[in-house]
Amino acid sequence: MIKWIQELFSSKKTEDNTPDMKKYLIVGLGNIGAEYVNTRHNIGFKVLDFLAKKESISFETVKLGSLAEYKFKGRTFFLLKPNTYMNLSGKAVQYWMEKEKIAIENILVITDDLNLSFGSIRIRPKGSDGGHNGLKNINLVLNTQNYARFRFGISDEFKKGKQVDYVLGDWDDTEKTALPERLEIASEIIKSFGSAGLENTMTFFNGK
Repeated sequence: MIKWIQELFSSKKTEDNTPDMKKYLIVGLGNIGAEYVNTRHNIGFKVLDFLAKKESISFETVKLGSLAEYKFKGRTFFLLKPNTYMNLSGKAVQYWMEKEKIAIENILVITDDLNLSFGSIRIRPKGSDGGHNGLKNINLVLNTQNYARFRFGISDEFKKGKQVDYVLGDWDDTEKTALPERLEIASEIIKSFGSAGLENTMTFFNGK
């Protein structure tokens, strides 16, 4: 009898920890604070803000960030903007991944990329941090590089020694004009990731 009860509770525990494959965690990387709102480094936040506004959903302040819940085609997307600052992004990702029981293959991290021309899109199933401190911390905390990332190109049009100023600087007028169309595509990528899958999303959107 005792053994049967132990097995029952053991089975229940396993069931409770099973990831919900209809849940997705979409992480936009950025820094909190008014001074960072329109900077190139905050494109992750900007993409999520664009989608939230488009779909008339709002963010709530939660543990380790701001979170919005978006329903699409039977899937639930948790849009997360960590408030830990870029260098500690992994803490927020791990917490919400575990709290909502989201599988690592259902995580998409949106980040800026200096190695891509402005507005270019590169979606990958895994990879190194590429020198990005946000990805570096996520890799460290999750102890893996095997999660999808959506890199948004911000180009490298800066003078020698001015990389930090450029990354933390505002978009120029030409970029501001082009951003809405790029953000529209970015919002479609998020929906495609959950509804069509990573492989189809990469095939359709990479290079657009």
